[in-house]
Amino acid sequence: MSSEQALPLDGELAAVAARMSGLLLSRETVDAVLELIVALAGATVTAAAGAGVTLVDDAGQLTTTSASDSLVRDADALQYALAEGPCVAALAECAPQRIDDVTTERRWRRWCAAVAGSGLRSVLSTPMVTGDGCHGAIKVYATTPGAFGPSDERTLATFAERAAALVGHARAHERASRFSEQFKHTLRDRDLVGMAKGYLMGRDGLGEDAAFDRLLTLARAHGRTPAAAAADLLAPVSRER
Repeated sequence: MSSEQALPLDGELAAVAARMSGLLLSRETVDAVLELIVALAGATVTAAAGAGVTLVDDAGQLTTTSASDSLVRDADALQYALAEGPCVAALAECAPQRIDDVTTERRWRRWCAAVAGSGLRSVLSTPMVTGDGCHGAIKVYATTPGAFGPSDERTLATFAERAAALVGHARAHERASRFSEQFKHTLRDRDLVGMAKGYLMGRDGLGEDAAFDRLLTLARAHGRTPAAAAADLLAPVSRER
């Protein structure tokens, strides 16, 4: 299957991408993207009994962000707890992993033994990779042995490329939003400190450096940041106005 071949729900993916390009992302939109990824996996790989997305957070922790059912969530939770399994390996090695039958699989023996009684038999997990790195993995589970073959690997790999681009874009937008908020807080704190220095200079006849030193002394004395100390200092003035 070529990377240009159309996949089910490609129209929906395009619509989400269009929203992203307009920078209309919200937390709800990111969640909707992940739900769409799971739906697309189930529609694309018809042998799948369940699908899910694992993301790697900023601290390197793994989280099942979206899952089609409890089979996926429980199997994923065991991988994270045991630190082994096909999804963990797909992320660590940045390569797809396939299990034809958990009852005969010799890799990840603890995980395979733990999920064997749940009805899970076959697994296919593919990393979601962009130029920024590996954002997570998309995985499909089946309750029959040998459910997935090379064509399913190619299909899921094609899908994972597109899913990775969407998740990567979402994360970039979230990072930009967080930076924007942090920048606003930095500007606000700077303005508070500047106003407090001006107040001290006018009230006590201090120079700029002396006024700043006074503000730092107040902050240390009360275990506050300079901005918080400035806000406390200016509060009575604001109330008078």
